[in-house]
Amino acid sequence: MSDYISTATSADARTRDAAVAVLPVGSFEQHGDYLPLATDTIVACLIARRIAEDYRLLLLPPVTISCSHEHASFPGTVSVSASTLSAIIGDVRESLHARGIGTLVVVNGHGGNYVLSHVVLQANVTRRCMTLFPVREDWDRARQDAGCASSTSQDMHAGELETSLLLHADPALVRDGYASSDHLASPRPFLLVTGMAGYTPSGVIGLPSHGTAGKGKAILDSLSRSFAAHLDLLTAPPS
Repeated sequence: MSDYISTATSADARTRDAAVAVLPVGSFEQHGDYLPLATDTIVACLIARRIAEDYRLLLLPPVTISCSHEHASFPGTVSVSASTLSAIIGDVRESLHARGIGTLVVVNGHGGNYVLSHVVLQANVTRRCMTLFPVREDWDRARQDAGCASSTSQDMHAGELETSLLLHADPALVRDGYASSDHLASPRPFLLVTGMAGYTPSGVIGLPSHGTAGKGKAILDSLSRSFAAHLDLLTAPPS
């Protein structure tokens, strides 16, 4: 449990006295027949915990259900509205601010949470106080550093990257079948109209057969290094 959610006490938080909080945002949606519905939440928690430890930040518990409407036709998927997710982030930010923590890192594990980009942009209008992590460039660099066979565009869902991260975190989370579930579907111009079902019968778009625990570790290592630039920008004195 401690690999995915903070078990810190108030005494721990007092000792750390962090000025920056980290909020993992996942989802509860299909990831083929071999990865858990909670995959995005697990991924977000892995990344958030790693950067919280490496940079001494306050680790918050995850948001476990978000905007997964493109997966609605697959069993098990549950969503909240974009306005609800936006409100949750806003409430968390307000609560942190009341405690004297004015900077928030949102670690997004689900690519369909488009609303988070707007939330972060709006928050930063008056001063730099939020970042969304990882962004596309961070993911691309992590794939390259890990020697992934697939690109971010190819490996959209339940593919090499997510399988690798879960194999690294806990191989028991990955069921049999990932080695024979590769499926590519590019381009995807009507994804917002048809959802995932318009491009994949299995729910998979990517190359899970290339996933390894070693790549998962390398991906996390790379993301931790990339996060330094986000933190530097957030904590730099106002120009």
